[in-house]
Amino acid sequence: MAGRPDGDPAFQQPNGGDSAWAQELLDQLRPAGRDPRRLVDWLARTVSASVCLQDDRGGLLAGEWLPLDSAVFADVAAGRVSAASLDDGARHVRLVGIRRPGPGPGAGAVLAVARREPFDRRATEILGRTVGVLELLLRERESAESGRRLRRATADLRLAILQLLMVEDTVSARRVAAGLWPGLLEQDSARVYVLEGTAAERERLADACVDATEGRALVVRCPAVDEHVIVVGPSADVGERLRSLVADRRGTFLGGSPRQRLALTATAYGQAVTALAVARFRSDRYAVYAARTRPARLIDPAALRAWAAAVLRPLDQLPHHVRAELLATTRLGLEFTAVNAAKVLGVSRNTVRARMDRVAALLGADLSRLPVRAVAHAALDTEAAQGPYDLSGGAPGPPTRARLTELLGTSALRSWAEGLLGRLDEDGRDLRGTLRAWTGADAHAERAAQVLGVHAQTVREHVRAAEPVLERRLTAGGTDLYEVVLAQLVTGELPVPDVGTPGPGTPNPDQPDSPVHR
Repeated sequence: MAGRPDGDPAFQQPNGGDSAWAQELLDQLRPAGRDPRRLVDWLARTVSASVCLQDDRGGLLAGEWLPLDSAVFADVAAGRVSAASLDDGARHVRLVGIRRPGPGPGAGAVLAVARREPFDRRATEILGRTVGVLELLLRERESAESGRRLRRATADLRLAILQLLMVEDTVSARRVAAGLWPGLLEQDSARVYVLEGTAAERERLADACVDATEGRALVVRCPAVDEHVIVVGPSADVGERLRSLVADRRGTFLGGSPRQRLALTATAYGQAVTALAVARFRSDRYAVYAARTRPARLIDPAALRAWAAAVLRPLDQLPHHVRAELLATTRLGLEFTAVNAAKVLGVSRNTVRARMDRVAALLGADLSRLPVRAVAHAALDTEAAQGPYDLSGGAPGPPTRARLTELLGTSALRSWAEGLLGRLDEDGRDLRGTLRAWTGADAHAERAAQVLGVHAQTVREHVRAAEPVLERRLTAGGTDLYEVVLAQLVTGELPVPDVGTPGPGTPNPDQPDSPVHR
């Protein structure tokens, strides 16, 4: 429609001297004016008539509603006749079918024009030319709508694949992806990236990511954060392509995870979000999840793995797919809010809470307590990093408090914890004491303020002041906060929690209406 198809009768010069309306009709095809409603209004003014445009089912598309003979309308809509004229003595009516693209004689729409005066040569010619233009506009609109539906369906499919990866269902994710992106998830591992821009520009940013990665990555508009785009990149060059994209777009930031197994997409996503927070303060606006010293690296791997297996052993009685679903949901729920975890997984927040409640009951863990969440997070991360415990060497013993205290009591771990928390001692505001009270109050500023005898705002300010000193996000929760809590458990600033005594409300894992299935 960019050019003028002069061979089309709708665009030939009208007969007679009045040609002003022809130019006005052509103006309806300018990019700023391509609107069937605008064209119908123009037709009504030009031929002094009442005009309505209806779809083939009688729905009003443009103009004003007109009483029409239903049988005649049906004949025109079905394509049995291309046009019809009616005269009831008070008005003269013309009905013209607007053909839809594709096979079959049926009309996609019916244009009805009613005048008090009979249709003279001028009105008839204007009506005929207008029908041709309307057909072009409706075809363009249908094509644009089909394109929007296709883009939406593709975006929904990408999100579905990501949600399958988030709950470790890699087999189903590969099956879904194979239809549109063959080979995309053939590799067993990938990196996850999170790009941040503005909500208004996210569509363009996502499209730019698709173009930059050339089908080598899964690009998803984050369902939880309006400013984020998630990219799962199995190909090695995806990171460089995204980094170049960010360099050319001011106000855009990129965080990436290390390479992880596809089954650990949820873990990699959390790492990418953590890296994104660092990227906001870097000149190149890009960061990869830091390979800094983690407390788990300072514990004997075999002992840590056996302890984690003992903590998670009550879940082993569940079917594999249910266990994986529960653990994946709990990992995200511990890393983010229940609302955001629900959006990422494509379930309701009540479902997230029900699954986490079931895990809590099976593990005998009160997940409302911050130290317990930190310990549960450590157990889940250990299994995610090292894989399930090999029972061929014998089942691990119970996850007692004494056993956890022993794991946390190594000299290397104590040195790490004292070094981390000791950074706060140089501040004269006693940030360390405030942080201890805040974590001891399960990150509730008001409760911590009551213990300290200060205002809650003072507690919040101290916690925020501790973040750059510790180089960790605290108020956002997640891995960074849990590391600080573990450091406090190691130094004795917080008591080691007891995890591993299932409560009386433990749901039956074989019950079909158990909360995980809701």
